[in-house]
Amino acid sequence: MTNNRRNLVILFFTMVVVMMGFGMIIPILPFFIIEFGAGGSAMGLLMASYAIMQFIFSPIWGTVSDRIGRKPVLMLGVLGFGLTQLLFGFSSALWMLLGSRLLAGILSSATLPTAMAYIGDSTSERDRGGGMGIIGAAMGVGMVLGPGIAGWLAEISLSTPFFFAAGLSLVSLILIYLFLPESLPPEKRELSGGKIQGPQLRELWGALFSPIGLLLLMSFLVSFGLTNFEIVFGLYAVETHGFGPRQVGGLLTFIGVISAIVQGGLTGPFTRRWGEVAIIKTSLLGSAFGFAMMVMAQSFIAVLLTMGFFIISNAMLRPAVSALISRRATGGQGIAMGLNNSFMSLGRSVGPLWAGFAYDINSTYPYWSGSVIMFIGFIISMRRLKPDPAHRPFDQEIAPIHE
Repeated sequence: MTNNRRNLVILFFTMVVVMMGFGMIIPILPFFIIEFGAGGSAMGLLMASYAIMQFIFSPIWGTVSDRIGRKPVLMLGVLGFGLTQLLFGFSSALWMLLGSRLLAGILSSATLPTAMAYIGDSTSERDRGGGMGIIGAAMGVGMVLGPGIAGWLAEISLSTPFFFAAGLSLVSLILIYLFLPESLPPEKRELSGGKIQGPQLRELWGALFSPIGLLLLMSFLVSFGLTNFEIVFGLYAVETHGFGPRQVGGLLTFIGVISAIVQGGLTGPFTRRWGEVAIIKTSLLGSAFGFAMMVMAQSFIAVLLTMGFFIISNAMLRPAVSALISRRATGGQGIAMGLNNSFMSLGRSVGPLWAGFAYDINSTYPYWSGSVIMFIGFIISMRRLKPDPAHRPFDQEIAPIHE
């Protein structure tokens, strides 16, 4: 195995572990919430707290890694992830869960930007896309495996999945320490004494009035709407259908598999055939109906079928929005993708708070509100989002458009 391939394997394993830990939280957290006598608002707060800390600290860790190197920041992120998994597993009160989630958002947010920066340091421009794809694939694998493994291990105890994730993080930490070389030599590090920058809120506001402003708003709406499903699904399944950890984890794994198949196998051919704008409009309308259908599902089979329809409807939505932002960006690609990620993070931060609050009023409200949000997005896209004149069916490659 060449050194570069070995490094990619270590980074792949690391991101699988981190995302698997995140995926484990979703099916197990509702049972902690019920055990501690809390409700939807607490669920939303716990999920939002992690996203908010990620939004704040991800750019900070990226800057720190530019100054001190990738390896120490990556090791800190993995160590922090493992420790917070242990804390979560040992939690015996709601405030302990919140503290571990806040700390997890602060520390584990160092992993993804640093891993991507490592790829940027150590690959050629030709191979960089493939390296980034490996990181994306690792995240997908982790999110697919996490819920299923969590549901299985929760048969032992609710804490067992988190102890398992902590053990895997220790393995990852050892691999990084022993076998992963530093990718950023001292002479290339940013050693200036300038201030470390966090999220630039003024720039985010200004971006809404740029040529890609409408698409950035769509990114926010998509993330906000989807969290209305993701955050309360476990709680809804337990309290409405009486599902256990294995059933909840199995359903979430089913979601991950379907999403991966649709995104990996259909996104490219469909966007080449009909274009991103048509995919966005169709997905928004299908997602709006999918939310409403899930409220009406009563049996396990009905839940499975309606969830399948919902996931098939929106699996291509986020990639299509991101691809259109990339094509219509008038500035640098890095800036455009950073803005896109920031608006998605804002949606993942605000969405859980609303979903939890709405759930405590009525358990179906997050789904109805998700349906309304997706339908509003559909109306906006019909009125304001126009296809590119350059797009023709079966185009294999379309030049970037500068508005």
